[in-house]
Amino acid sequence: MFATVPDPIPARMKGLNRAEICDVNFTEFVKAWQGHRDAAPAPGEAILPHSALDARGFRELFESQLVSRHLDLMARVLRVQNKVFYTIGSSGHEGNAMVARLARHTDPAFLHYRSGGFMAERFRKLPGMDPVMDSALSFAASKDDPASGGRHKVWGSKPLWVLPQTSTIASHLPKALGTAIAIEAGRRLGHALPVPDDSIAICSFGDASANHATAQTAFNAAAWTAYQKLPAPVLFVCEDNGIGISVKTPGGWIGNRFSRMDGLDYFAADGLDLAAGYGDVQRAVEHCRKTRRPTFLHLRTQRLMGHAGTDFEIEWRSIDELCRVEAGDPLLRSAAIALESGLMSKDEVLALYEATRRRCFAAAGEADRRPKLERLDEVVAPLAPFSPAAVMAEARRKGEPERREAVFGGESRLPERQAPRHMAIQINNALHDVFAKYPETLLFGEDVAQKGGVYTVTKGLQKAFGPRRVFNTLLDETMILGMAQGFANMGMLPIPEIQYLAYFHNACDQIRGEAASLQFFSNNQYANPMVVRVAGLGYQRGFGGHFHNDNSITALRDIPGLVVGCPSRGDDAATMLRTLVALSKVDGRVSIFLEPIALYMTKDLHEPGDGGWLTAYPPPGEAMVLGEGRVYGEGHDDLVVFTYGNGVPMSLRAARTIEAAHGWKCRVVDLRWLVPLNVDYIREQARSAKRILVVDEGRRSGGVGEGIVTAIIEGGFGARPYGRVAGADTFTPLAGAAFAVIPSEEAIVEAAAALA
Repeated sequence: MFATVPDPIPARMKGLNRAEICDVNFTEFVKAWQGHRDAAPAPGEAILPHSALDARGFRELFESQLVSRHLDLMARVLRVQNKVFYTIGSSGHEGNAMVARLARHTDPAFLHYRSGGFMAERFRKLPGMDPVMDSALSFAASKDDPASGGRHKVWGSKPLWVLPQTSTIASHLPKALGTAIAIEAGRRLGHALPVPDDSIAICSFGDASANHATAQTAFNAAAWTAYQKLPAPVLFVCEDNGIGISVKTPGGWIGNRFSRMDGLDYFAADGLDLAAGYGDVQRAVEHCRKTRRPTFLHLRTQRLMGHAGTDFEIEWRSIDELCRVEAGDPLLRSAAIALESGLMSKDEVLALYEATRRRCFAAAGEADRRPKLERLDEVVAPLAPFSPAAVMAEARRKGEPERREAVFGGESRLPERQAPRHMAIQINNALHDVFAKYPETLLFGEDVAQKGGVYTVTKGLQKAFGPRRVFNTLLDETMILGMAQGFANMGMLPIPEIQYLAYFHNACDQIRGEAASLQFFSNNQYANPMVVRVAGLGYQRGFGGHFHNDNSITALRDIPGLVVGCPSRGDDAATMLRTLVALSKVDGRVSIFLEPIALYMTKDLHEPGDGGWLTAYPPPGEAMVLGEGRVYGEGHDDLVVFTYGNGVPMSLRAARTIEAAHGWKCRVVDLRWLVPLNVDYIREQARSAKRILVVDEGRRSGGVGEGIVTAIIEGGFGARPYGRVAGADTFTPLAGAAFAVIPSEEAIVEAAAALA
């Protein structure tokens, strides 16, 4: 049934690129076809004997395949004219249209970049939508692109529940599984899901991506849930074309590996043959929906035209091999099915092929005339939406007092009626308040449930709100953050805990490449609202080493759109947490609540027993303005110290020594908000300063201190004496040696003396 292209290539094809050869192959195959034609089947009859696919379904799938193919061909032609900016195509993968047909448009989909067939078919689910024009706008990077607004070529659609994916390899698998888990968790909680209760999550990827550590995280976590009989209706679709860019997948590897994996229910289907493969795809989709178990669909595909337009396969693959690949083109098989079934004649097939070509080029021409993003403000508009008044109104809004009193055990036991307490208890109180105010809130991570976390910060939450809202996860930070995205996708408010800052680095891309980028790449149509609690920073005594005393904040500062707050005292922690939650609720933002471990239990400031670092609990209705710092020594200008976290009590103690030594009145500014830095606030505090000192417990290179100094200098205040005390550019050693590499009170005093 498949075409063959002899070697050597016929003279008429010499000089053609591989895309042109695939194009010529199709028309010549159809013209040369001489097989037997059956009587045309009725629309509801099987397209071929024993096929699960009927004639109507085949015709529509074939049309979707042709749309996908001609979008690829159009992109190759117009890229050289600088009218298209993306050439990673779907050719050879058009069989994924079967998955789209058999799933619902309300099944959240996280797609492989070779998903043109899937998208063309899913567009049929809602009337009035045009996959060709929408795709053309995306290829052209037009700001009219309904998926990303011209920011990236992505497969995405808000009405079709296709969440835009960027190109980080396999990074979408954890959040796809997280979404499947969230569908079931939301249903059990009685949460109103934005999709039907029996929805499944669909996640497609290539055979090479299946080997990535992030993919393995998702597969392992899926098997982990299945082992515990927890429902997780995710359909993993591995589109196996046997190659990753230029590295071949060992023959049989995917089937051998995943057909034997406990916890994943394995199905295989031929994605190169619609008539043969449809029934197997149908069984996989129906199995996932019915059993609510993780399901692995191994879909046979082919990769045509190279990895992308810049991949000249002829340089590293033999002509024989390329001819064999092109002979396995699924569109040739679809054309043969159309002909041998009697559904279409040669002329009808060729007419449809050329009409689809014209449609794609016409759409591309129109897309090229549409406006592009040109100004910075246009580009960044969806990156970090912020509605200050609405956020503060939400942060200050009080929940139901009866529910709150029930949570704390009565009006007399409300935390604001208790004596001042240390930070760990005030964070715990604030979390109880958040849970009472927002029934959709979930908290999860390692050891957070019965134990209450390593530092007991979450103690009592599970008892108060139940194991469906507060629960332990497997020891995998990537999956913790993937689950957080899944819960956010389903309209819940996740507060995942990362046990230590060093552990965040294992999973950073789930925030940098996925959660924090979603608003940007979806033009603010989708968001991942969440507050990630991270215990970190230095000065923890008796439990050292760089995994537990990690002061590396640079990775957080580098994430566009992220908000990072770092409280130094208990009352600030409570009001900051309320603001971060409101920021998620109102603007859909992703934030990090960075909790200084060494200050969790700190009670005293200057002398043992002085209770100088205990604070009263701020009652509901109080919240911290985003970007606003706290000033100690208002109006004191001789020396202004900018700091945060552990640096605040250290600087306050050092200030006493400095005042005694030099007679200076010192002002200590606790910035509290580390990302983004409030540049205007920093400059306002620096304006009247006679001397400036920056105390940054992070590392000298790339730390917060660099941002503070830059703000001061660019504000025009660099001429006055200033200094910086920061951590050394090294990993943190064990035991007492740790305190040689992070700032100390003595170092602050010495730096101040140098400014005299």
